[in-house]
Amino acid sequence: MPVEYGAADTVGHTYPMSSSSTGLTVAVTGPTGTFGAGLVPLLEADDRVDRIVGIARRPFDPASRGWTKMTYREGDVREPEALRDAFEGADVVVHLAFLIVGGERTTTRAINVEGTLNAFRAAAAVGAKRFVYSSSVAAYGFHRDNPVGMTEQWPVRPADRLFYSQEKAEIENLLEREAASHPELALYVLRPPGVLGPNAVGAKNVLPEPVMRIARPMRGLIRRPPIPVPILVPNIPVQLIHEADVGSALLQCVVAAGPPGSYNIAGDDTPTLVDIARVLGLHPIAVSPRSTFAVARLLSRLPLSSFGQWLEALSHPAVMDTTKAKTELHWKPQYSGLDAVRATLS
Repeated sequence: MPVEYGAADTVGHTYPMSSSSTGLTVAVTGPTGTFGAGLVPLLEADDRVDRIVGIARRPFDPASRGWTKMTYREGDVREPEALRDAFEGADVVVHLAFLIVGGERTTTRAINVEGTLNAFRAAAAVGAKRFVYSSSVAAYGFHRDNPVGMTEQWPVRPADRLFYSQEKAEIENLLEREAASHPELALYVLRPPGVLGPNAVGAKNVLPEPVMRIARPMRGLIRRPPIPVPILVPNIPVQLIHEADVGSALLQCVVAAGPPGSYNIAGDDTPTLVDIARVLGLHPIAVSPRSTFAVARLLSRLPLSSFGQWLEALSHPAVMDTTKAKTELHWKPQYSGLDAVRATLS
């Protein structure tokens, strides 16, 4: 029977519901991170979801977080059999377990790349209807020919040096091939930009540790602004998204509010780093984008620490068009990118 896509979107419009989107059991890997913080409360509050299975390597108590629908299951994405056991009976699998930094590259790859494939194959093995994967704008890479306002038709290409981007692009390509072999399992892929919000700073493996070392002391700057010392800041665009808006987009995929496929999601604004600096209470002096791109490309080639790879993200703006998510997934962000900055620091 064909699936009739539809649900209530985040602004209250009603769409025809699919009979396959009621009484759902949803399995979530990595439910305690920033993305889980955005999604799980929505699953808990949604009458279409009967049961949630939270899969993580380390034990946690769902009840302590107010999650009454969730059952904890121990599981490691590197162990296919454990995943199959944890996913048994699930209608939808949401795969959020991912390492951004931490561990050796072989460990990171085993969790990120091989672990994602394990999760998809386990979901197929237990007869799940949908597999939802949170990718990243980084999957597009940071290439000079990337247009400003990339649609989902733009090719996924790994960055030259940023390992995180390389893995995200590889995983998307691998999932596409896996999905072709399992047409019964609908694949949804979300591509958010930088994700911020109350749970972003300090959340395990969400922000790169060097960024977290900078971000933690910045909490409270909005309420206690520093002396406005001038600071040079690149005047380049940066898309951001609030963790709650990531959660609402994930929910739309869970309930099949639109057809399977890839969706760009981001706040409706595109602030510059200068705008963000002002929100932080700083006194920015804008540096031209062209010089920023050139310096970032140069520095990213130097044998710096692994954090040096992240400079490649400044070598070309990665700005997405989110029209498809709004028109086909019936999703709309409730927060701007600058709102997400304020929510992170307050």
